[in-house]
This record gives sequence, structure tokens and C-alpha cells, in this order.
Amino acid sequence: MAKKVIMKKEDLARKVKRLASEILDDAHGDKNLVLIGIRSKGVYLAERIQSEIKKYTGKKIPLGILDITLYRDDFSRHPIQTKIKETIINFDLTGKLIVLVDDVIWSGRTIRAALDQIIDFGRPEKVRLCVLIDRGGRELPIEPNFVGAQYSPRKNELIELHSFESDGKDEVVVVTQKNK
Repeated sequence: MAKKVIMKKEDLARKVKRLASEILDDAHGDKNLVLIGIRSKGVYLAERIQSEIKKYTGKKIPLGILDITLYRDDFSRHPIQTKIKETIINFDLTGKLIVLVDDVIWSGRTIRAALDQIIDFGRPEKVRLCVLIDRGGRELPIEPNFVGAQYSPRKNELIELHSFESDGKDEVVVVTQKNK
């Protein structure tokens, strides 16, 4: 598999700062703003956005974590191989302005699953979507409100966020898979 770096550490930091600023502008200082990161790489981005928002406002915005595994529309095809991790939302979502955070959006199916799960925790006032990379190719009519960058890979290419928290380095790479 060939790898090509499309975003270095400095680029990633700049994108996170911009996304945090855009979220704050959109929220108009809303005291009901909460962030929810989608496992696993969306959580790391949400934590970084939370940190940037705290630098701007002095306030720590509530942060939740979703594992959408059981809400996926393909779960029944691969239930044994799938590792389910904990969803952590320690606050009521009713009336909140939620910003869902994920690393890459492609088909829209992950976000659909996240929306289904969020409703189990309450009825938010609004839900916004923040992604680091929009790779296009939607199968569902779901579009992000905040986008770090757009990249249109070929069908045999995957986009991966390598984060310091899980991989020991910050970068975004395109991985070319060999055709089978």
C-alpha cells in the first residue's frame, strides 16, 4: 500500500483552529453548545476543537463521545468482528446545539447512524456537522456545515487521520490499496 501525506502537523493544527472559530461564529456564543466526537478519530478532533474554543472563550464546552457501531446499517453483516466501545454522554442533549465531529465524511452513513443515536439521548435544538476532510461520494443527503478540507480520492484510495493520541504523529494521509 502506498501512502501520500496530504496534511502535515502544522496544517492540521491550522484547520482545527479555523474549525473552532467557525463553530463559535455559528453558535453566536450559545451557552447550549456541545461537541460530540464520533469514535475513534472524531473524538480526538473534538477534543482539540474543545481546547481551541476554551482558548477563545475561557469556557470548557461539554464533550460527548459516540460509538455508532450498533446503529450502523451494516452491523448485522459483521457483528462478530466488530468491537463495540463505550458511548459517553454525561449530559442531556435536549435543547442543545450539537456539533458532531468526525475525521472524514464519505457516504454519509456514519453520520446517519450518529443522528439516530443522538435522538436516544434527547431532542437537540440543532445539530451541525464538522469534518476534517470531505471526500465527496455521498450515498445519503448529508452535508457538513464545517469542513477543514476537501479531497477527492480515487475509488481505491482511503483517507486516514493519524493523530498523536493514537498513532504518535499528526498527519492526514491517502492510502492507495492494491486492486484485488
